Amino acid sequence: MLKNKIFIPIFILPTILLFGVVYAASLLILLGSSFTDWSIGSKVSFIGLSNYIKIITDDDDFRRSLINTIIWVILQSTVHVAIGVIFALILARKEFYWKFARTAFMVPNIISGAAMGMLFLCILNPEFGAVNNLIRLIGYKGFSQNWFMDYRTSFLSVTMTWLPYAAVITLLVLAEIASMPESIFESARMDGASEFKTNLYIVIPMLRNIMGTCVIVAGTSMVQKLDIIMMTTGGGPGNITMNLPVYIYKSALMDNNFGYANTLGVFLIGIGILFVLAVRKIFKLGTSEM
Repeated sequence: MLKNKIFIPIFILPTILLFGVVYAASLLILLGSSFTDWSIGSKVSFIGLSNYIKIITDDDDFRRSLINTIIWVILQSTVHVAIGVIFALILARKEFYWKFARTAFMVPNIISGAAMGMLFLCILNPEFGAVNNLIRLIGYKGFSQNWFMDYRTSFLSVTMTWLPYAAVITLLVLAEIASMPESIFESARMDGASEFKTNLYIVIPMLRNIMGTCVIVAGTSMVQKLDIIMMTTGGGPGNITMNLPVYIYKSALMDNNFGYANTLGVFLIGIGILFVLAVRKIFKLGTSEM
């Protein structure tokens, strides 16, 4: 047994080295360059905390993108998880639908974000989109709403494009329910508990760890969301739908200010870490469910 343990560090060494090169080195470069004025075609110069001071005190775009990011993280980690859990509870005891869901519910996660953005651009197109055509059919002739480019509807329209991704939450929760002993449900039925009460008082409490994991998956996916926003609104109109990843993209590739973009990246990583730590604390992840 002792001899086998000697080989453990040897086998995990390549993974540690790969992590160090790809992730740790990248994080160090990101952090170091956040203290510089760095743009393509000019010399990199150290400017200390100037980027951080500007972000905190004199950047309205950062404040708007930060607020949008936080709102979307909260919505995605609550609404998505709630929808996913509800669908999982409905499908869990119905074997035929559960088998169908395993395939159908993976479709949104197979499709790329850019393709999903194109799909919603067609659905919400002001001229031939399905939504506007449906509204015209029910009596509002000549109705033409540009859902993504109208400042009154753009934020909600972008938010709606992420609803299909709640399907992966359903699959995760379904897998957890499937692993529960059948004796639990049999005991509940013998005690006269309805399906609703069984779910409310037995199943949902036992889903605590997987629900916490789902909240982390949903929230952190929003922290890095770029493709659908760029495909649908580009962060507009104005900066109404701009989140931190979009602002980082624009600062680096459109404004040629890589030092400032990396400073924004430090804030984004910080938000992600704080979010994960908060969720772990709230759901008591890593502790016994009983």
